[in-house]
Amino acid sequence: MKKQMIASAGLGLALLTPYGTPAAASSGPGSSASSGPGSYASASSASGSAAASASAVVRTADGAVRGTTGPQVRTFQGIPYATAARFAAPAPIAAWKGTRDATKPGNVCAQPVGYPIGKPSTDENCLNLNVTTPAGKRGKLPVIVWIHGGSLMYGMGDLYRADRLAAGGAVVVSMNYRLGVTSFLTHPSLPDSGGLALDDQRAALRWVRKNIAAFGGDPRKVTIMGQSGGGFAVCGHLASPASAGLFQRAIIQSAPCGEASRTEAEALAESTEVIEKAGCADAPDVASCLRELPMAKLLDAYGTEREPRPYSGTPSLPLPVDQALRTGRFNRVPVLVGVNHDEENGMILGLELATGKPMAAAAYRPAVEQAYGGNAAAVLRRYPLGKSAGRTLATLKTDSTWSAPTLDTARALSRWTSTRMFEFAEQRTPWYAGYPKPSFPAAAQHMAELPYLFDLALFEKLSPQQTRLADRLIATWTRFARTGDPNGDGEQSWAVLRDDRGEAGWHVQSLTSGTWKRADFVEDHQYRFWSTVKK
Repeated sequence: MKKQMIASAGLGLALLTPYGTPAAASSGPGSSASSGPGSYASASSASGSAAASASAVVRTADGAVRGTTGPQVRTFQGIPYATAARFAAPAPIAAWKGTRDATKPGNVCAQPVGYPIGKPSTDENCLNLNVTTPAGKRGKLPVIVWIHGGSLMYGMGDLYRADRLAAGGAVVVSMNYRLGVTSFLTHPSLPDSGGLALDDQRAALRWVRKNIAAFGGDPRKVTIMGQSGGGFAVCGHLASPASAGLFQRAIIQSAPCGEASRTEAEALAESTEVIEKAGCADAPDVASCLRELPMAKLLDAYGTEREPRPYSGTPSLPLPVDQALRTGRFNRVPVLVGVNHDEENGMILGLELATGKPMAAAAYRPAVEQAYGGNAAAVLRRYPLGKSAGRTLATLKTDSTWSAPTLDTARALSRWTSTRMFEFAEQRTPWYAGYPKPSFPAAAQHMAELPYLFDLALFEKLSPQQTRLADRLIATWTRFARTGDPNGDGEQSWAVLRDDRGEAGWHVQSLTSGTWKRADFVEDHQYRFWSTVKK
């Protein structure tokens, strides 16, 4: 199951050109290159320019930062929130004198060459964050802390331009945090390591609690929000006593929480293989060997075919995440949890782009047998080959890997806290910019909702109809961040999920460009069937 998630979380686009800084990241409202009406660079008078310049300076507890101001938002990038030596817990940063430049993204955390949602890096001085605020609004605004996806192996916060989301009435924070081997390598001589991604994110949340009021945000209305690997991190924070009080709401996108942690034995077994490959297994001091190794060699030893998770049984994660949710031993805040209707389309179509041709019909049965083993016969009866082998395989893998487990997560949460579940089901979604059209529609594939919430150069520009849906989603997410309830603006009522009422209470809101209404989720995704299939 985890290998399926790796491919999906990376869009199935491993062979595409790795992410480079998109043009949109250096132009447009709120950026340092902005020169349109309302930006301080084009102010019509010296006094107007001075006022705009002053509004781009904010004093944090560690020192002043200067960002950029546009007609809709103010943007601050690359603000350090913590520092850390290799495999060590994050520590407070030293205060600075003067005004720190915050007009450019900070260092990207170490990660290998891979998906276009990441950027190859060997940097370890990378614990920095970005803040985007509405330009014309003051007061205590809700705060959305975005935890980027990328299988906890790839990615960076500045890829997700938050101008539209912030302009909707929220202060948006994104951060870089340690990934892959630098976060999850586990060994008895490395007492802090094994889940440093969550430790870094907690440090960023503490920074938010301490500093966000200076940017117009309300530290008592913090929503943590993540997608894919970032969504699994949100699951981890829900289950972590160490994260208690650092947030008041949570949004989980495309991340069933049953896969959000692993055992210490699993972490040690994976790490033993990595340490041997790195040449440190027989070193007199394993920790010193690993700390002195060039980062490029450490990344190479870890490889790219992993889906790391923090391990449970620690003070910060005492229980496996799924057990914590089932038993109610988690941080009980209102939760939005959701899945995309066609998650696995991204993996299948990515393979199609890589090979240059659609999946052959003859490949369907072997693929099912390889993925489902002793359950393959039952799966094949339930999902007979259709006109498109790729589309059929994507449908069944969406149902088994994403849809059914996400409903399991929502049901578990709903027994203890206010939980609303959604399915992003829009079928006319943007495709990847500059790539050939696929053999079947990508529809609501993995990541398909993100260009509606963020400005992502990875995708085609939104059409007017898609922009209207984006406005609705942003308004809904912002309402939830402000009040803990997504209802409003004339949208059809979105009921809380009530597991105590059985299937009648399993309300899943279908989010499309049409009327939002209850999805026929159980039937559409064969939930009863997958509930009987042994994992």
